[in-house]
Amino acid sequence: MQSILILIDSIVTLIVWTLILQVIMSWLIAFNIVNTHNRFIWQINYALHKLTSPLLSPIQQILPNLGGIDISPVILIIVLHFARNILFELFLGSPY
Repeated sequence: MQSILILIDSIVTLIVWTLILQVIMSWLIAFNIVNTHNRFIWQINYALHKLTSPLLSPIQQILPNLGGIDISPVILIIVLHFARNILFELFLGSPY
């Protein structure tokens, strides 16, 4: 059972880092620091968007309009960590 929990923990960690990279990339594009006409930058942004949009779109549909501020990655990170901690507590008796 510990192997499955470690796998779940690793997947949650990868998802969180992917979300953080996607947020940083969106900021860099919004502030015109990186050029989206560059093919490499476009591919990175496209891949990050395709990886994160299935997880973020249900949250974005529920949230009200906050004037251009998207807090759905933060909410998803909190939910993922909460679910991970619940699983660890249920099966191991402690969060870590």
